[in-house]
Amino acid sequence: MKLGIIDICIIALYLIATVVIGLVMKKRAQKSKGEYLLGGNKLPWYLLGLSNASGMFDISGTMWLVAIGFVYGLKSIWIPWLWPVFNQIFLMVFLSAWLRRSNVTTGAEWIKTRFGNSREARLSHMVVVIFALIGCIGMLAYGFIGVGKFIEIFIPWEYVSQYIPFEVSSQYVPHFYGICLTLFAMFYAILGGMVSIVWTDIVQYIIMTVSSIIVAAIAMSTLGEQTLVVPEGWMSPLFGWELEMDWHGIVQEANDKIATDGFSLFTVFFSLTLFKGILSSAAGPAPTYDMQKILASKNAKEASLMSGSVSLILIPARYMMITGFVVLGLLYFDQLNLYVGGRLDFEQLLPAAMEQFIPVGLTGMLLAGLLAAFNSTFAGTLNAGQAYIINDLYLKYINPQATQKKVTLISYAIGIILVVVSTIFGFFAKDVNAVLQWVVSALYGGYIASNVLKWYWWRFNGGGYFWGMASGTLAALVFPLVFQQTLELYYFPLLLLISFVGCIVGTYTSPPTDMETLKRFYFNVRPWGFWQPIHQELEASYPNLKANTHFKRDMFNVGVGILWQTVLVATPIFMVLMEWRNFFLSLVLTCLTSFILKKTWWEPFKAREEELALELSEQPVEAESVLTN
Repeated sequence: MKLGIIDICIIALYLIATVVIGLVMKKRAQKSKGEYLLGGNKLPWYLLGLSNASGMFDISGTMWLVAIGFVYGLKSIWIPWLWPVFNQIFLMVFLSAWLRRSNVTTGAEWIKTRFGNSREARLSHMVVVIFALIGCIGMLAYGFIGVGKFIEIFIPWEYVSQYIPFEVSSQYVPHFYGICLTLFAMFYAILGGMVSIVWTDIVQYIIMTVSSIIVAAIAMSTLGEQTLVVPEGWMSPLFGWELEMDWHGIVQEANDKIATDGFSLFTVFFSLTLFKGILSSAAGPAPTYDMQKILASKNAKEASLMSGSVSLILIPARYMMITGFVVLGLLYFDQLNLYVGGRLDFEQLLPAAMEQFIPVGLTGMLLAGLLAAFNSTFAGTLNAGQAYIINDLYLKYINPQATQKKVTLISYAIGIILVVVSTIFGFFAKDVNAVLQWVVSALYGGYIASNVLKWYWWRFNGGGYFWGMASGTLAALVFPLVFQQTLELYYFPLLLLISFVGCIVGTYTSPPTDMETLKRFYFNVRPWGFWQPIHQELEASYPNLKANTHFKRDMFNVGVGILWQTVLVATPIFMVLMEWRNFFLSLVLTCLTSFILKKTWWEPFKAREEELALELSEQPVEAESVLTN
């Protein structure tokens, strides 16, 4: 075990700090449901953005990104589009503002603002809650697996087993460590709610940023004395029809991973990823911690700023760390023990490189930072799951008149239950990548059709939403059993088709949403799309009502934003690899796209928000929107 006394003290200090924050914020969180779940909508956008970024700087995802960075090189820039990472750009440009104007507590509660209170709307509400909880459990299991595998490297079981009064099979040692770590994340998240999570995330982000700079510096110093041995094409983000990256004679097992991942036909993979990513982004955020941070913002303008800040806060620091570990892994691959259960596991690159090359003292800082990253993701996801059960099940159907004390106690119990259930699911998952692929490609694939149509088509109703979500989610649960040897991304079009058919059949076999609900939704949210009949209805009462005609401008800004985000990823990678020509080119492109976005997105968006606020202030009180908050 490489951890020294200094390392252990740093880690212990961090864990104690999380407990203290939870206890300090407990009293504030108990004031009301709004304080617990959304921080009372008082937190500024930059704190929420920093917290959201910290939540995305997760340990499991970082392990996966180091693994794909090692194998695919600069082409790994495109693989995270599976999430898709550029959904933050759609949120920044227009969707965060639309969502925040609805003024709700959860995504499921939003259903009422769009579909009313009909039987179909209630079914839609229920299916969103079910989807959110399945996604929440999947993401908690994903984090749980990653942190256990990570800790096992630093604290070998032979040191711990002598103090444990029961026997643990070697295959379940990572799960044991995962359970221990989740207890800390669970403690502060359950006690302090959203405010506790945000302030803990700030501490965690500071630790992670310092750690990233240290790792990048070590890697660059080491690389200055040696040369990377990589396949042809590894240093370029460009690709052809096939990946054409041959690791033979360097690391043969990397070829096996490429074949197993199913990314060899890279143009097909990229095209499907882009197609799915655009649709997924246009559908808006899935009901997870990302959506909760948007709903916790003060208003629509701050919601958009928060989403825009996430990429700027997260990407440079995260990719300095990722590329640093990729470089160390490449230079010293033969010295790393990456075998788990008799097979080479590239997801072990991050902890193995840390254990081998980071000096005592700095190891404690980095380990605390990565544990903080796990805690941040875990706590944010747990908070979102609690929000759905409390707000959309317990208070809606079971005990609408519950006292705040009762709500608080139920919140604690729900948090514990979610942790237990996700831990059980984690025992059945093969590895981080397996859970990741299922969540982003299968589960979210079933989510897309209903959630695209809900924003852009007035005739889409609760019946269509329910049957689209139900058919898509059910297919996402069944397909992995049917197509066991197929990458989830490749059957995404079939998932989408099934869900879309469910949407259309459900829409035309159930009554339309009542006109008053549609008018109220359109008046407040003001989306673009196929809303002309509703706009015409409202014009009779509000002749000065202005439609949202900014589709082309928004799409232009989305395109520029995706380029901006992509060069934000490339810049720190080129810096750590000391590819200075490409680094400065990326830096120039980052500055140029930032300037364009300021002129074509931020300034017009700010003016539009002020115009909407003025327009709404001149309407009768019953038409008042959340924009006046």
